[in-house]
Amino acid sequence: MDGINQKKNDIFVILILLIVALGFGLGYSIYQNKTTINPEAIITVDGKEYGRFPLDESRTLRIETENGGYNVIVIADGAVDITEASCPDHICVDHRKATKNKDTITCLPNAVIITVENGEESDVDIMGN
Repeated sequence: MDGINQKKNDIFVILILLIVALGFGLGYSIYQNKTTINPEAIITVDGKEYGRFPLDESRTLRIETENGGYNVIVIADGAVDITEASCPDHICVDHRKATKNKDTITCLPNAVIITVENGEESDVDIMGN
């Protein structure tokens, strides 16, 4: 009889471990989906939030700054990009499109900063080991 109880206990422990593992897997899946739902571009001008714009809604914005400068920002196909700017160096225009979480495009002369939030995590390890 002890052998039967031992087998029942083993099956019970295995079932508990499976339920816990499924719970962790489900929780991780929900966390991953939560961090990639509704990615948006946060645009600040001169340190003040200009607006939040979903990356899944195409639009073109022209931001005029107090110093007489401007930036043309295009949101399309899940990415944000500065396509035109009045700054002399055009580093912001030459920058790659921002699509991943925490991607940033900056135009220092016009004090325009674009940051992606709630996007997919980047595969690049910026810390380096």
